[in-house]
Amino acid sequence: MKQLLKRQRTFFRSGKTLPLAFRKERLRDLQQALYENEQALTDALYADFRKPAMESFTTEVGFLEQELKLALHKLESWAKPRRVRETIINFPARSTIHSEPFGLTLLIGPWNYPLQLVLAPLIGAMAAGNCAIVKPSELAPHTAAAIEKMIRENFDDAYVAALEGGVETTQQLLQQRFDYIFFTGSTPVGRIVMKAAAEHLTPVTLELGGKSPAIVALDADLELAARRITWGKFMNAGQTCVAPDYVLVREQVKEEFIQLLGQCIRDFYGEDPAQSPDYARIINDKHFNRLSNFLKEGSVRMGGQTDAATRYFAPTILEHITWEHPVMQEEIFGPILPILAYEEIDDAIAQINSHEKPLALYLFTSSKEKQHKVLEQVPFGGGCINDTISHLINPNLPFGGVGHSGMGSYHGQASFDLFSHKKSIVNRGTWLDLPVRYPPYHQRLPFIRKLFKWL
Repeated sequence: MKQLLKRQRTFFRSGKTLPLAFRKERLRDLQQALYENEQALTDALYADFRKPAMESFTTEVGFLEQELKLALHKLESWAKPRRVRETIINFPARSTIHSEPFGLTLLIGPWNYPLQLVLAPLIGAMAAGNCAIVKPSELAPHTAAAIEKMIRENFDDAYVAALEGGVETTQQLLQQRFDYIFFTGSTPVGRIVMKAAAEHLTPVTLELGGKSPAIVALDADLELAARRITWGKFMNAGQTCVAPDYVLVREQVKEEFIQLLGQCIRDFYGEDPAQSPDYARIINDKHFNRLSNFLKEGSVRMGGQTDAATRYFAPTILEHITWEHPVMQEEIFGPILPILAYEEIDDAIAQINSHEKPLALYLFTSSKEKQHKVLEQVPFGGGCINDTISHLINPNLPFGGVGHSGMGSYHGQASFDLFSHKKSIVNRGTWLDLPVRYPPYHQRLPFIRKLFKWL
């Protein structure tokens, strides 16, 4: 591992990653590699948790293709030095901001979207001119092996390398000195990563999670809300960091809304979702057992069927749940949707704000006033009005959390900026050099004070 880092540092210091032509060529290599390995990657995702081919394309391979196309199209404009307004105090001068790569980057991915969530940061790191070590999740071993093979066959490991392995490998990596660390995963592990990074004063981005609420107002289109919440929640069997974690629905329409959710589940996955080719499985026994324990409280209105042998967990709606129940004490990260009621929008806002800042929030209402109030009064990473998940689809929108749900944002230009140090430069003219700036000061102090106040 130390030898690998030494080779990468030597490669970076050679300056080979700096030309934009090199970066674009390597991004095209990744683009071609994804194209050639699409079937192998899709098969690996299916082997890890039976991810439907449609979801594998739209949320993994297709998502990355969109990021690559945007980076290749916009890289010159992103990397161009940006001129900013100069102050008269510096006259004559020109001020610019230059983007330069950090150097060696470590990208640690999660298991729920094991391809997209480790390669999307890689696109940003490569576009910005960095070297990178990719650490895919060992909890999705087939996908991790496919990623390692694809990167090994297409890139010099002195530039980009992928390392398989478990917790020990990650711990060993975190003991090394990197110039930037990007981590996607749980909040507890995020604390460990940040602590390790602090030993070397390494900057970090943490993409974590949290309990992302969906608010359904009295004036919402209930059928539309039910359909879009069902889609966002049960995609990937609920194993999505921005999935609606729970629903706050106006008391007067709660029962109708639950009935509509049930109908949408049947429409999407049939009477027996276990037979649906479009419904994924839980990643491993540990998470399956954790989810099963959540069913011991409240009332199951729909679903609840499980099969430990295949790690099948039916789309499940829970009612009669309070914030004291275990299912509301942590991010669910599975196909369980608790339904809570509220009376007024201020009550829903108060419930959300009494807990940690969520990664995402989804509001269903036709009221501009309610939209403004929620956006103004509730801090969260990002989200949608009258939809779920779709804010991730637009690569022009930065994605990231706030507080316990993360720090830093990426996607599109935000990824390039994230992996770039912004170097500020003042280019001072030589044809004018006022002596007032130089010592001795004491004789000029009254004049200098007046001059600075005027300027």
